[in-house]
Amino acid sequence: QGGSVASSYATGNIGGGGFMMVHDVCRRDVVCVEYRETAPCAATREIYSKLNGTSRGQLSAGVPGTVRGMALAHQQFGRLTWQSLVAPAVQLAAEGFPIDSSLATSLNGWIKRLGDFPEARRVYSKSDGSPWQAGERLVQPELAKTLRLIADCGPDAFYCGAIADQIVAEMQAGGGLISKSDLAGYQAHLRWPVHGTYRGYEVFGPPPPSSGGIALVEMLNVLETFDLAKKKRESAEGTHLFVEAMRRAYFDRARFAGDPAFTDVPVARLTSKEYAREQAAGIDPHKATRSDELGRELLTKAEGESTTHFSVVDSAGNAVSNTYTLQDSYGSRVVVRGAGFLLNNEMTDFNLQPGATDRDGRIGTPANLVDPGRRMLSSQTPTIVMQGGRVVLVTGSPGGRTIINTVLGIVTNVIDFGMTVREAVDAPRLHHQWLPDITKSETGRISSDVRQQLESRGHRFDEPKKQGDAHSIWIDPATGVRHAAADKRISGHAAAE
Repeated sequence: QGGSVASSYATGNIGGGGFMMVHDVCRRDVVCVEYRETAPCAATREIYSKLNGTSRGQLSAGVPGTVRGMALAHQQFGRLTWQSLVAPAVQLAAEGFPIDSSLATSLNGWIKRLGDFPEARRVYSKSDGSPWQAGERLVQPELAKTLRLIADCGPDAFYCGAIADQIVAEMQAGGGLISKSDLAGYQAHLRWPVHGTYRGYEVFGPPPPSSGGIALVEMLNVLETFDLAKKKRESAEGTHLFVEAMRRAYFDRARFAGDPAFTDVPVARLTSKEYAREQAAGIDPHKATRSDELGRELLTKAEGESTTHFSVVDSAGNAVSNTYTLQDSYGSRVVVRGAGFLLNNEMTDFNLQPGATDRDGRIGTPANLVDPGRRMLSSQTPTIVMQGGRVVLVTGSPGGRTIINTVLGIVTNVIDFGMTVREAVDAPRLHHQWLPDITKSETGRISSDVRQQLESRGHRFDEPKKQGDAHSIWIDPATGVRHAAADKRISGHAAAE
């Protein structure tokens, strides 16, 4: 398990939302607990057209879903009491935990930028005002009080009780839109996952309003039409195919993906083998497709990368792949006064300017526009891979729009290139998201010679950048032995008991 866990404890993800994939051995199926945030009922496109992807403050917050989502998962699959389930979080907040160097650096940099958010600065600064150091203990008494109330009174404390009153007071103080009725009316959902097959494996990912499952299965279907192992992962030919598959899936993401309650998402078509063959046939092996030509009819917002993921497998073979987020680093930067937790800024995940789709990556397509009660599009891709009815891989990652491609890399590294889960997680990563028409890769993913070959085909590259934090578990189908790999890119650890 793992996945920027310390950062999640520090920021308190009860103000956010996400997706949880669950394989239950007794039920012998995989389901998705969807607890994505929703737009407040007072939200309009006119109000939010003035925001941009870096906006903070009360207006940027959607109705949080995490507490209802965890409660639904507990109701469906839990074996402990609700109080005992929440108790470790209460203890962590009350007694604190030693922060690592990554979190210390993150907190120190963030606190310097909190001029307009005094409550966040008060809660996360040291009492003497000195910088945080690795090993020092972060104690959060107000968050502990909030979590204790949730433990004792259940999720209604958050959505209908005293905590809801605190959230609404925060909205009124800062011009936000979340109302008491928004909170009381929020519901998490059990949804059937997106399901695909890849070289004899079954792949399960989250359905809309996440684009992750659709795009992952679409890319795998396209890549399945090629012999990737023969072409080799680091070659110009292999990299070219990965980029072209990514380009097409992210184009479809922009065209079709959104909240299924508000838009008709053609999931079956996009994840079909027939559609993948059509897509693969359009790939020129010697030339990069131009993204603006691929989506000419759409042309006339980027997601935050500070998400948390954890993967868990128990002794019975039950598996959980969970991804949740506040959106950007530390969400809206708004700490609910007296409650000790941050609110998300997920409203910036909507297409905020209708019709404005440009080559820089701004998307304005109808499928993800702001509407009251609508769930904003997500790239979260918690994934479970099975073979012969048994779980073999549990994975996922933070990283905004890069999430889907990070998971794609983990799955293909294991299945196509025979890597151990440790090797698959450590291997340098690749990303293309349709627009802007730029390929990004981590250092070591593309050699200078391969880059020159790809540039001659029309590919363009950005400077190397760290991508994702893909904590993963591989279960050897022959022996049943679990192999966990904590990603070294940010923080987190593997643990067993």
